[in-house]
Amino acid sequence: MDCCSPEKRKLIEEVGLHFEKSQQLAPLAARIYAIMILSPNAGQTFDEIIQITDASKSSVSTQLNLLMQLKKVDYFTIPGDRKRYFRSSKAYLKNTLKEYLENISEEIHLIEKIIDFNSAHNKEKFEKDGHIPLMFKDYLNAHKENLEKTIKKVSDYEKK
Repeated sequence: MDCCSPEKRKLIEEVGLHFEKSQQLAPLAARIYAIMILSPNAGQTFDEIIQITDASKSSVSTQLNLLMQLKKVDYFTIPGDRKRYFRSSKAYLKNTLKEYLENISEEIHLIEKIIDFNSAHNKEKFEKDGHIPLMFKDYLNAHKENLEKTIKKVSDYEKK
């Protein structure tokens, strides 16, 4: 990553590690995604990404295609310039929030099934510890509501 400041290199690595874990991205894809988020709207060319990551053309190409399929990165062209410029998708925040919302909704559905099962089939356990999954469900519902409000705010901002 020769063309970046030490601060940017460190942040690319930190954000990349986070994306590896939280979004199950391959290490190179996670770093490319971090680069896109930390780059100006003018985007990065394929050659710049290769230079920053110090990875092979085929590896960068494969990971960029994956990120575009995941709608985390998109590209644009400039009239008269044959190069493609890559940048984080303008909808990356909204897409990430929607992914979180889907996960929370699935977890709420599962915790409801667990509560229903234990209240019907493990009455003694449910009477003793049933308040814990109910508290967790309340937490998840509050988190879901917050995500929905934030997605709406992002959508309203995009309309401006």
